[in-house]
Amino acid sequence: MKLLRPLHLEIQTHRLNPVGILRSSFRQAGKVMHSNHGRLTGLNLDQLKLIQAAFAGQALPKGHPDALQILQSREYGASRAVLQLAKELELDLALYSRPEPWVKDVLAMVAGRLIYQGSKLFLSHQGPNTTLWEQCGVQGPVDVQTHCYEPMDRLLQRQVGIQKALARKHLQEGRLVLYDITSSYFEGQYEDSEIVAFGYNRDGKRKHEQMVIGLICNQDGCPVGVEVFAGNTQDASTVPDKIREVQQRYGIKKLIFVGDRGMVTQANYEKVKDWQGLWTISALTHQQILDLLERKLITPELFDERKVVEVIDPDHPKLRYCLCRNPETKAREGATRQRLLELTQTGLEKIAQSKRKADAAHIGARVGKLLAKYKMGKFVSWKVKRSKLIWSVDQKKVQAEEVWDGCYVVRSDVPKEELAAAETVAGYKKLELVEQAFRQIKTVQLEVRPVYHKLDRRIRSHVFLCMLAYYLQWHMKQRLAPLFAQDGTEKNRRWSFANVLERLKAIRQERAKLNGIEFDQVTAPERDQQSILNLLKVKL
Repeated sequence: MKLLRPLHLEIQTHRLNPVGILRSSFRQAGKVMHSNHGRLTGLNLDQLKLIQAAFAGQALPKGHPDALQILQSREYGASRAVLQLAKELELDLALYSRPEPWVKDVLAMVAGRLIYQGSKLFLSHQGPNTTLWEQCGVQGPVDVQTHCYEPMDRLLQRQVGIQKALARKHLQEGRLVLYDITSSYFEGQYEDSEIVAFGYNRDGKRKHEQMVIGLICNQDGCPVGVEVFAGNTQDASTVPDKIREVQQRYGIKKLIFVGDRGMVTQANYEKVKDWQGLWTISALTHQQILDLLERKLITPELFDERKVVEVIDPDHPKLRYCLCRNPETKAREGATRQRLLELTQTGLEKIAQSKRKADAAHIGARVGKLLAKYKMGKFVSWKVKRSKLIWSVDQKKVQAEEVWDGCYVVRSDVPKEELAAAETVAGYKKLELVEQAFRQIKTVQLEVRPVYHKLDRRIRSHVFLCMLAYYLQWHMKQRLAPLFAQDGTEKNRRWSFANVLERLKAIRQERAKLNGIEFDQVTAPERDQQSILNLLKVKL
């Protein structure tokens, strides 16, 4: 027996569908014989030809018209991972119970906000760079009006229902509900907007109008609801309605509402203290702490860095005051005061040594402006005598202020049997999770601003999209926790969420051509990419 042809593929096209026959050929007793080893079915003719060429070991020189060519390369891995996670979390079903086209468009925008920041118009032009829109079922050119703006309007109409679904999934009876407020400023003219207005700007952007954003999270920091308020809205004014929203709209009858010191004010507490099923955790303002000091309920010596000291108000037995001292905050506040005092002293000395002739009113105006800038007036004594400034720093007042560095008081009406003092303080500290959410939504990853929309309904929908993107990011970070935990520190630190996305973006879908046949091929993940996919529980 003489082998004529090793294992090869023969294609039979006389059938209704082409079939590949795996066979080898040999000569025996002067006759050519064939040995069949299997059949390939279910493939089209082009696919069978590619396999046939591979069996033949055909390798064509570079530049040959039938040699392998890469015609196009587009991002695939990051979009695939985010969209699969959204489906696993049933975010698509929360958007709407039926897979309508606008739902897929919204998923593309939510994933796009996480992977590609920028305007909706920018995202609509990313077809040549990413498979995101195709993975969401959009074939061909993306129209920003049809695939972005109109779905945003549908999304806003569904916001209440979507947030109800998220609340059912992530809020629990009798557990903490975290709530906080931030602002985001605008540039440009918004004359017809009822949202964009001047107000207290948390970004320090004076002369800029803004909007106010309220965010509800569960006790682990997972976002479940967001609302956009007018830019001049007072933080505390939103609290009673938010509590009603959680209890009535989301059906959480028993909860512990956690808000910052500017949220659960004394006035708000008086409004809600008798609401059934509601407890609160907040913190006292500096003035409220001084009031307790005047009433001799507390003394500076009670504040300890190692343990939480609890005080009960005899006039309000249901209220518990948890006294704490944070050493890091103590050091930071002391350093800040010292720096501002030095700047104040330098400015006062400059005014005192000025050789320009000025009357008392002019000198007083300069001093007032300086003290207002650094807010150190309570430590400075000054007067103008014979057109000269005479000033001094009251060190006793400075030392009296230092006593309170790092001190804070957590106020709660949660019964002690429900939450011990240390647990109450830990509950208040969980507001840091909402602050982390705001950092991601505003600047770090999701970039809620600049806002390119001029219509109020689109502004609201845009903010909601950013919250949904953070919802996916939050879940991704939970799954990636082992990766971040094993990472190095300082210069040896490799992994951040942004770098994870970049590694996933490096998984590409290539449009290739071989032997005149075009086909799509996804690049094989490298070891670190596969580790990320495994943690996310995503398959390509």
